Amino acid sequence: MVKRGRIVAFFLIVILVGSLIGATTNGITKNIKLGLDLQGGFEVLYKVSSLDGKKVDKAALASTAKALDKRINVLGVSEPSIQIEGEDRIRVQLAGVTDQNKAREILSTEANLSFRDVNDVKMMDGSDLAEGGAKQTFDENGNPSVSLKLKSASTFKDVTQKIVNMGAPNNLLVIWLDFEEGDSFKAESAKEDPAYLSAPRVSQVFNQDTVSITGQFTIDEAQTLADLLNAGSLPVKLDEVYSTSVGAQFGEQAMEKTVLGGIVGIAIIYLFMIFYYRFPGFIATVTLSIYIFIILVVFDWMNAVLTLPGIAALILGVGMAVDANIITFERIREEMKVGRTLKSAFQAGSKNSFATIFDANITTILAAIVLFAFGTSSVKGFATMLILSIVVSFLTAVYLSRLLLGLWVNSNIFNKKPGWFGVRKGDIKNIAENYEAQDLPTRFDNIDFVKHRKKFFIFSGVLMTIGIIMLVVFRLNLGIDFSSGSRIELDANQSLTKEEFQAELTKLDIKTEDIVISGENRDIGVARVKDDVLSKDKIAELKTHFKKKYGEEPNVSTVSPTVGKELAKNAMKSLVIAAIGIIIYVTIRFEYRMAIPAVLALLHDSFFIIAFFSITRLEVDITFIAAILTVVGYSINDTIVTYDRMREIMAKKKRLKTEEDIADVVNKGLRQVMGRSINTILTVIIAVLGLLIFGSESIRNFSIALLVGTVAGTYSSIFLASQIWYEWKCKELKAKGPISTVKEKRKYTDEPQV
Repeated sequence: MVKRGRIVAFFLIVILVGSLIGATTNGITKNIKLGLDLQGGFEVLYKVSSLDGKKVDKAALASTAKALDKRINVLGVSEPSIQIEGEDRIRVQLAGVTDQNKAREILSTEANLSFRDVNDVKMMDGSDLAEGGAKQTFDENGNPSVSLKLKSASTFKDVTQKIVNMGAPNNLLVIWLDFEEGDSFKAESAKEDPAYLSAPRVSQVFNQDTVSITGQFTIDEAQTLADLLNAGSLPVKLDEVYSTSVGAQFGEQAMEKTVLGGIVGIAIIYLFMIFYYRFPGFIATVTLSIYIFIILVVFDWMNAVLTLPGIAALILGVGMAVDANIITFERIREEMKVGRTLKSAFQAGSKNSFATIFDANITTILAAIVLFAFGTSSVKGFATMLILSIVVSFLTAVYLSRLLLGLWVNSNIFNKKPGWFGVRKGDIKNIAENYEAQDLPTRFDNIDFVKHRKKFFIFSGVLMTIGIIMLVVFRLNLGIDFSSGSRIELDANQSLTKEEFQAELTKLDIKTEDIVISGENRDIGVARVKDDVLSKDKIAELKTHFKKKYGEEPNVSTVSPTVGKELAKNAMKSLVIAAIGIIIYVTIRFEYRMAIPAVLALLHDSFFIIAFFSITRLEVDITFIAAILTVVGYSINDTIVTYDRMREIMAKKKRLKTEEDIADVVNKGLRQVMGRSINTILTVIIAVLGLLIFGSESIRNFSIALLVGTVAGTYSSIFLASQIWYEWKCKELKAKGPISTVKEKRKYTDEPQV
């Protein structure tokens, strides 16, 4: 009898959740803070050093961060990000800032005001100013000036008295901003554009608490100077070691393209799931939609910043969620094929798939945690979203999918209707025959994975040898992230040639032949200037020039040699730590003879991405490491699913007595998970292709790395990892004899022991 109450409950849940999503999604998406790569902005990493040569302590870093926050308030930027990193660095992110040149100037200027005589002797400094006493005013000729209110009139009286006593032509009060050792009034006064602010002649003593700074100011320059003085001078010196800027137009286009790529990819995944898995596939599309909504809600609660790589992680998370559903649905179908009733198959399939999904997700989270620990700001955002996606996909796939599907299964409406679950009646065995899921025929029974293992080893060995040769010859096309220098990205809004872009850079004394033109209309130019870190003044000049020429400011990134080396070092450290973590976990859950081949397969996959980028000359930037570690997560996921099935087969055998027994474990395991592996890689590739074809140019190399790595990862999981385990297991068999595959329980007795 059909229990309609369960069907009604399903629709009530879906309608309730759907209404909640419809009513709140718009507000949630508006609340989520966008990173500077999605709305434009400016990011800079400063190395902090003291002005007196002493070591910078935590108190100095904290006071510097506070001073920078005051300065940012001048810019009117909402919700800036100021983070202290390590022992001597501060990272500032200003998303949405419109005047990036002004932002850079206000942040880095020390704003140490000093009043000196013509011999450069300091007579007053910023500490003599009243708090908030600087104002933008106009002089008697109507020119912009800055009025300063002093704490004490007597101090200014003493200063002007000393200046008057020096007599003409030396009775000048020289006003400096950020006077440095080696600066000289005499040297600067001979220049057309001197470094000091002004040098008024003092012919009488002033007993007053106000002073005016006049000069060749514009109104904006006078206002900026007043704002800087009111914000206070910095207690330290700041040196840029990394910076990047993104124009608002770039950010908006990047977001639109990436979201479009995600929607296309996810839509195709939905259609595939419904077509292949029928009704369970429909349930998967419902839970995947809820998964995306929950991700956005949690991200909003975390007050986290959504970046371009973060959107990519969200879309890739759909692939992880789909994989969990596929594992469960495949298990249910297997149980139906051995003759179980739908209810019994649903219960057994759900139970048997839990450990597989859990192990696969944990190993991917390990890679994501390492990525978060050693990544930079944008990579940390990617890692955060990836971890969040994995956790939420696990919860929705394991619990929500089973709840919703369970309502239909337990309603009895699908009893004797296996076609709704993608199972043909002719494939269902009689339960009385006592078939095990492991004994079911598959489409891949003709493939002997073990017999041809040496061919796979040779094939991979040849490809790796070619890759090593190519890597030695061509090396990697390292971006400035891993070397040092500057990167200039221009959206010209018109067709652009390499020669034209190069000519414009030459006008600014920026010399490089490393220029790439891309975009649908050949309107995007990227120039790399290796080992030349552009100064803030040069960047300001660059932005002004191209704004005037093409109507858009270019994106400019700079990386110092120190940071480049650190990023390369951290990248290697990330891979090593991720590998060690995976070895430990797989050893605990399975055995070390499975752990080592799994990691060898991961190194194989990582190398293929590196070799591919070397041959194609694609640029290797910081997101490249994110791609490799993501592939590591996906690859180990695939390998774990195979190992889990092999473990079940071994448990049924109880003992491995011959090499044929070991080969049978590998072949059966691979044959039974092959369908799942193909379906999973298809969904992941669909998601990646959506990003690659429709997504932003700025994550194109990232998407290519994921695509190459995903294919390599699936290959290594099927044709390498298990076969290497077979070789090692055969050696163990020869050394120790028959291998027990079940843990023997210790027997206890109350009888006397002798």
